[in-house]
Amino acid sequence: MLAALPAQAQHGDRWEMRWGRVMRQPVEWYGSEEAIRIADNVLAYQHPTGGWPKNIDMARKLSAEELDKVRRDAPGMQPIIDNGATHTQVRYLARVYQATSEDRFRDALLRGVDYLLEAQYPSGGWPMMHPLRRGYYSDITFNDGAMIGTMSVLRDAASGKGEWAAVDPPRRRKAAAAVERGIDVILKCQVKQGGHLTVWCAQHDPHDLHPTKARSYELPSLSGQESVGIVQFLMSVEQPSPEIVNAIESAVAWFERTKVTGLRVEFHRGPDGPDRVAVEDLNAPPLWARFYDLETNQPMYVSRDGTVHETYNEIDRERRLGYSYLGPYAGGLLKRDYPKWKKRLEVDAGN
Repeated sequence: MLAALPAQAQHGDRWEMRWGRVMRQPVEWYGSEEAIRIADNVLAYQHPTGGWPKNIDMARKLSAEELDKVRRDAPGMQPIIDNGATHTQVRYLARVYQATSEDRFRDALLRGVDYLLEAQYPSGGWPMMHPLRRGYYSDITFNDGAMIGTMSVLRDAASGKGEWAAVDPPRRRKAAAAVERGIDVILKCQVKQGGHLTVWCAQHDPHDLHPTKARSYELPSLSGQESVGIVQFLMSVEQPSPEIVNAIESAVAWFERTKVTGLRVEFHRGPDGPDRVAVEDLNAPPLWARFYDLETNQPMYVSRDGTVHETYNEIDRERRLGYSYLGPYAGGLLKRDYPKWKKRLEVDAGN
């Protein structure tokens, strides 16, 4: 996972904006000199295909020489939808264009929308990387919200409302159709156990839709983290079909069954340095594992060499510190989102 970027960085006696903060600004900020400077950085990083690379602080102040170098290097950078890349840049440019009416920002955001449309598989899923790269990068990617972030942007673009007014009707229709195909493949990817729907893997084969492996410690499994975002997206669908309702109810039931209770994950410093360990705590709120066995629903704690362990504390310290294996992933979904969604369905049914 991408470590969260600090919201701002100190530079001399000033605080500078960081990329991780740009989508959380008041509306009037997007027409500011700083927002425009950052938007021009975003344009410099755009790949000729219309996408953007990941893990770059595009809000950083660049000299004229640095900006020229970025423009020269951009064609060699891999466009991607992982870790918020591309769909975040498209959203940002939509807001800046709405505030400035500068054609260069409209043109770049439309190229970004086109990139997302072109990257979609006929099956409805999106690969992590486009143009395609051999390996798990070409699988349908739910990991780190890649596909859900993409679909959210395209759904908003399809509305043509507010900051998305710059998206022309033909693109809006294409975006709406892409979202429908995306929902269809989400429903088809939902893993069944003995005929009963559960949740999703972090990545699925683009052809047969089966769960697939990514890195050595990311085995085919049921995802206790990525599946949360998928369910939240499905809950946001207006007038959901019976198939969508069933997918949500089944996933919520699975989350209820697979809670990890009586454990708390804490950070501490020991004689060998920092560590993160699981300790018993009967009063701790429920947790969910990042990976669950596809057949038994048992949590899987996987070391970098691919070895599966039964408990969190058995995996290597390097992985405990460098990856999220246990967390309160579905807590908000069960406590807040699901009851709100059920209430909405009841209200809609009464009208």
